Amino acid sequence: MSIVNRQHGTEQPYWPLGPFKLRLPLIHYRLEMPEMIQGLIMFVVGLAMIPLLENYLGMPYEAALAFTFVAGLGYILPALLGVPLVPGWITPAIPVVLLYLKGFEPGPEAIKAMFALQLEVTLIFLFLGITRLGSKLVDLIPNSLKAGIIIGAGIAALMGELKTGGRIDSTPISLLLGAIISAYILFSLSFKNVVNASPLAKRIANFGMVPGMIIAMLIGWGSGEYATPDIQWGITQPDFALMWQYLTFTIGFPGWDVFLLAIPTAVIAYVIAFGDIIVGFTLVKRIDHLREDEKIDGSVDRVHLVTALRNLLHAFLAPWPGLAGPLWTAAHATVAERYAMGRKAMDSIYSGGGTFWITGFVALFILPLVTLFKPVLPIALSLTLILTAYICIMVGMEQLKNPTERGVAGIVAVTLAMPDPKSTVYAVVIGLVLYFLIERPKLFGKHAPEDELIFADEPEASIKERTEAT
Repeated sequence: MSIVNRQHGTEQPYWPLGPFKLRLPLIHYRLEMPEMIQGLIMFVVGLAMIPLLENYLGMPYEAALAFTFVAGLGYILPALLGVPLVPGWITPAIPVVLLYLKGFEPGPEAIKAMFALQLEVTLIFLFLGITRLGSKLVDLIPNSLKAGIIIGAGIAALMGELKTGGRIDSTPISLLLGAIISAYILFSLSFKNVVNASPLAKRIANFGMVPGMIIAMLIGWGSGEYATPDIQWGITQPDFALMWQYLTFTIGFPGWDVFLLAIPTAVIAYVIAFGDIIVGFTLVKRIDHLREDEKIDGSVDRVHLVTALRNLLHAFLAPWPGLAGPLWTAAHATVAERYAMGRKAMDSIYSGGGTFWITGFVALFILPLVTLFKPVLPIALSLTLILTAYICIMVGMEQLKNPTERGVAGIVAVTLAMPDPKSTVYAVVIGLVLYFLIERPKLFGKHAPEDELIFADEPEASIKERTEAT
């Protein structure tokens, strides 16, 4: 229970703090048991960044582990400061970031490059949050472009796992079965019918993708796709003194040439993160009408400010190839699905997301858990990417209203998913050009031909009838 309780139909209690709304656990919201259990397992995804830190930034495991504690603090900030989204990385941007880092020698040079990139991402989010242009972008950007970016990011995330040389080649059994089970529990219409009839199924549904992840790990260990863990007991002791040797305070700051090189990647990362914001609030809107007991403040500007704070924290204390993103799509979908079950299931959208990452941060100190999951870190990341891909494609398709928008969005999505570091820039340019040439009813002040206007907005059935009549 919390000290301050919400009245029916009002916003969750908070303390005003400038542009933020401060909410503390046990004071402004209760802790949710299912999210606590999920946090004790799902925190492993945060640890999956360690191999990238070792390989691309050239740091030892102990320093990389200390970086994950800084990230853990950042994950807590959104629910603490009034954002109803479960945060994570800018996951679909990771391949682009790694391509950028390949241009630098692992070690001080790569860390400086990562600092420059993360600081630029911070400035983009901060500028758009302070000027409130972030919220206006939601209305200004064409619907087809927004949906195309979302769908394309999903396709890119999925293809990264399924391509030749991807995770599917080395661990096909655990990855496929884990993905199928997780998707069935999270999205299947038939499983929802089972949940309505079975208390056991309802308990399983409360844990979202956790059952699928656990089964995938057990299969990985049993089939030999992953090594068995060497479990150690005690409290995790991250080496913060060693971590300091891999920060810009010690190795120095990058030159202006590095900042210039980082600009395209920073812009690409923001465009993808903007798509995550749209996905996150779309998921909230899908279940908001089912919960008349709580009014949710969906401030896009506050999301920008909090995401800027998290990236600033990372830039100076833990340069992070995953960057700090506004949404962990798979985890947010899990919280949203349980939130839709009613107030008894989850008191507030903030109690779900807040409990999840507070528990995830505490789990970092539990050495048996850290060592248990250490061999299977890749499967946690892979399942997250696959489920993120499904949700992105699903939500992106829902945004599209007519055949013209679907056509433009499809071209944008395919362009974005191409294995080219500039594909996101190309996708945005192509999306804008097609929007003005194809979607707009007026082009340079002149009406498009009447037949094209009717045809563009006409349902598929009517188009088919006209075509056959012709």
